[in-house]
Amino acid sequence: MSGHSKWSSIKHKKGAKDAKRGKLFTKLIKEITVAARQGGGDIKANPRLRTAVAIAKSQSMPADNIDRAIKKGTGELEGADYIEVTYEGYGPAGVAVMVECLTDNRNRTVAELRHTFSKNGGNLGDNGCVAWMFTRQGQVRVAVEGASEEKLFEVAIEIGADDVKQEDEGFLVVTPPESLENVRSAVENAGLTIESAELVLEPDNLIEVGGSDAEKTLRLIELLEDHDDVQRVSANFDIDEEELSRLSA
Repeated sequence: MSGHSKWSSIKHKKGAKDAKRGKLFTKLIKEITVAARQGGGDIKANPRLRTAVAIAKSQSMPADNIDRAIKKGTGELEGADYIEVTYEGYGPAGVAVMVECLTDNRNRTVAELRHTFSKNGGNLGDNGCVAWMFTRQGQVRVAVEGASEEKLFEVAIEIGADDVKQEDEGFLVVTPPESLENVRSAVENAGLTIESAELVLEPDNLIEVGGSDAEKTLRLIELLEDHDDVQRVSANFDIDEEELSRLSA
């Protein structure tokens, strides 16, 4: 798959760490709220909401939290008015970075992100400066237990997926954006365990970084991902196996 890096294949493991910091539920609640606001609170009629709720349940979010987030989105309960905004910039060694946010204060968010970039060897850029290097796609991660690549490929490709790849601890199903929910549902109905399902910006090509540039790049990405308003970060870099093992230990 073009642009898929070793680093991106282990990023999903950060979920447990994020949950301990209280970050994961906050990000999921924002996504549910925005999905309900844009497409209504009926899960059956709103694919984005259906996917967001499924992911929240997979992370053991209480049903009451999910229900409140939906009601905030539909206006039944008071809540912040989040807007979706994507920022673009460069990291160390010219790495292209896309930062997707849900925020209730655009001025605060851009100021804080600009500070994070500048303090960590990068700079926030203008709209369009790196977006052309990325392609929007759906990604469904499936646990290895009870799954086989052959079975998963048969289920996913039949319903519209582009590719199935084996990773260290499971499988990655790549889909066109419009097919994400159909593929997620088909995989789930086949009795397989879904770890995550989301729309991402995948880099078309990668640049390899090493040494201090690799360390600085990972530091920048981790700080951006830790920001309350940031939903996901995409970057067009890769790191060789030895370096990645050292830095992710």
